[in-house]
Amino acid sequence: MKTSFTPSNTEPNDPIPEITFERLPERLRAAAARVAWTQLMPVQARTIPYLLAGREMMVQARTGSGKTGAFILPMLERLDPAKPHCQALILVPTRELARQVGREAETLCGEVGLRSVAVYGGVAYGAQIEALKGGAHIVVGTPGRVLDHLLKRTLSLKHLRMLVFDEADRMLSMGFYPDMKQIQSHLPERPVSTSMFSATFPASVMRTAREFMHAPEFISLSRDHVHVTDTEHVYYAIPGMDKDRTLVRLIEIENPAAAIIFCNTKNRVHYVTVVLQRYGYDADELSADLSQAERERVLERVRRGTLRFLVATDVAARGLDIPELSHVFQYETPEDTEGYIHRAGRTGRAGASGVAISLTNNAEKFALQRIAKHYAMDLQERRLPSDADVEAVVAERVTALLEARLRARDKLQTERSQRFAPLARSLIENEDELPILTMLLDDYYQQMLHAPLPQPSESPASADAQHPSINSHRPGDLPGGQRLLGRPSAPQSQSKSGRERWRRKPRGR
Repeated sequence: MKTSFTPSNTEPNDPIPEITFERLPERLRAAAARVAWTQLMPVQARTIPYLLAGREMMVQARTGSGKTGAFILPMLERLDPAKPHCQALILVPTRELARQVGREAETLCGEVGLRSVAVYGGVAYGAQIEALKGGAHIVVGTPGRVLDHLLKRTLSLKHLRMLVFDEADRMLSMGFYPDMKQIQSHLPERPVSTSMFSATFPASVMRTAREFMHAPEFISLSRDHVHVTDTEHVYYAIPGMDKDRTLVRLIEIENPAAAIIFCNTKNRVHYVTVVLQRYGYDADELSADLSQAERERVLERVRRGTLRFLVATDVAARGLDIPELSHVFQYETPEDTEGYIHRAGRTGRAGASGVAISLTNNAEKFALQRIAKHYAMDLQERRLPSDADVEAVVAERVTALLEARLRARDKLQTERSQRFAPLARSLIENEDELPILTMLLDDYYQQMLHAPLPQPSESPASADAQHPSINSHRPGDLPGGQRLLGRPSAPQSQSKSGRERWRRKPRGR
């Protein structure tokens, strides 16, 4: 008898033993052999039996752990090559990941007659439509382009058997919730086996899982034991005096829903706050220098969940409990060992998971490594993101938002916009006019950095009431303090039926 998912419910109630490479069904073993696998990765051994049984699963596993094979291999058994329809849909957050997963699906499944296609924005529709009409069994795609194909009727989900959310934490942080709600309305009435894979499961992703899945079970492979509350500890070694620029790059890449940035002094708190505010972020400071009225104003925003970035000293942040906190940034390494645990403990609370990111110079790096050794923490060093890395992430995010806004326009609006087509062509072809286009894109992106984070369960009416000046444009919601302009939430008349479709109990449970 299964119970509803709660953060403490970390082991499946009716567990299935792990599977070995030798015990895999013949079709799966042959596919694995084609890519020279001689044994299964831990996430594959744990997860494949549940997906073969049609169980709804939330699987926590790090990038590079083999999770793609964990959800593709079961498709060899559960999909029928003789039926030329989309039977499996894999939703991913980025074009690059769509291409990567699509290639792996083609390699593992192609020889048994299962066709796959990757669909994503920023490219022409022709080849994607041809593959869909040709009867692709597995569709890997970003939510926006998948929705485009559904609206164009070049894709149908009425034969769907398996639905996978890959990198579910990133998908929510990039703001795909409105698109997923609309995709929801295209799902079949019958049960569809749904699973989510993610390196972390913040509270926001937990909420989304409860909305889109009937009663998911949880498996974590981020450590040697199964647990949900899990903070990932990472650091970046920063040469010279480049911490402020690095912090901005990391915020752009991570796009956290909410975060605390810790500094050691009140002067540094003020400096970092000003940097973030001038860059366009919704940031405020909390330090001993604030008047009681100012402190209460900031704390009230924290309590309401309308402040995206809080910059604070250890003393100022003591006693704060922010359950929705996905990230903690340590702009400076704390001066004592216990200080690190106090800071990192602000995230990964209430059964969720989070990320503690430290920015270190050479001296701080060694101090941080001593802290990690003292507490036996798995501390990972990551490569500093380059300007090109940030440009790629932001470009993809803006492209997805603009495509969503375009989908929301009616025929009259589309016809009206055609008067600017000659001007647009002229601007594109004239290098000297490039600053005009970059200015427009930058202004559009900056507009999205200020709106408070809405809850996924908010109805369009309640969201409009809270943000009338913004929602007069009928936007959808973008977590991370951003607002998806031009994208309405799914109509209320569809929301309930769609939710029921996603929550139906899969067969064989």
